[in-house]
Amino acid sequence: MEKEDILSSNKLATDIKEETIRPTLFKDYIGQADVKENIKVFVEAAKMREESLDHVLLYGPPGLGKTTLAYIIANELGTNIKTASGPAIEKSGDLAAILSSLEPGDVLFIDEIHRMPSYIEEILYPAMEDFTLDIIVGGEGNSRNIKINLPPFTLVGATTRAGDLTSPLRDRFGIIAKLQYYTDQELFDIIKRTSKVLEVEIEDDAARELASRSRGTPRIANRLLKRVRDFSLVMGDGVITKELTKMALEKLKVDEMGLDETDYLLLKTIAFKFNGGPVGIEALASMIGEEVSTLEDVCEPFLLQRGLLKRTPRGRMLTDLGYKHLNINNRQGTLFDLEQEDDEA
Repeated sequence: MEKEDILSSNKLATDIKEETIRPTLFKDYIGQADVKENIKVFVEAAKMREESLDHVLLYGPPGLGKTTLAYIIANELGTNIKTASGPAIEKSGDLAAILSSLEPGDVLFIDEIHRMPSYIEEILYPAMEDFTLDIIVGGEGNSRNIKINLPPFTLVGATTRAGDLTSPLRDRFGIIAKLQYYTDQELFDIIKRTSKVLEVEIEDDAARELASRSRGTPRIANRLLKRVRDFSLVMGDGVITKELTKMALEKLKVDEMGLDETDYLLLKTIAFKFNGGPVGIEALASMIGEEVSTLEDVCEPFLLQRGLLKRTPRGRMLTDLGYKHLNINNRQGTLFDLEQEDDEA
């Protein structure tokens, strides 16, 4: 028996639960109403024409449902989906192997597509436009070009940094959709749905409390729900109440706005170490011991959206709201003055 068969026939119960949490149809997908309705129309039109769907680019902060949408597209089209990651495609042979394994109408999902090497992109261009694969075989002086016809397929690319994609690649996507942060009501609905899948009882007030602290992100909402569920089992009767939710989130160091330890460290470092900024992202990352990509992809989008942080040509700066959230008096002063104010607060 092949390894793949062994793995697929021995799924853990937790793996099955994770798959169930992820919706598989448009009607079960909560949020992103405009994006969902538009893609639904494009999918139906492609099915009516009996053609493959145009290539789709999904972009936005992590955790908003790009991967879920890719799986829903494949499921609604009634085709298979093959998945890959941009950084994992290191050689032209890697991409050639993936493309040559596709069946007519299949969906190829490439996550973090902005991290795909440029020379791999060049192989992808004719595959996306003409469904052909041009590869060079042989060594120097004895090389030749081979053209392989590919079946029609749909490439779904996901990225947190649409600006990092080259123009030739971005222009080859017929459908481009930006995913937005979710509202508290949408997150409430997601939490209630997930609680049913996980067979855990949660009060409406507790679900609203979780939703308000989930940074507009379903992935964070589901993660916090699972952790609060653990507290409810150990320290309660298994029912998630508002009081237990607040206690659990306090222990997890997630505040009322959804900021965690890393967010506070970032904001306080700008306030105390750099007098409110401006400061370059590399210096900031080095100071707090985080990767630049983590700050840019995970922390900054939410802090910028909530108005706690702002970008300037010279670097990142704390806003008035940022000072207020940290309970710091916003005024020009020395590092000593700011630290003294924080102590007095």
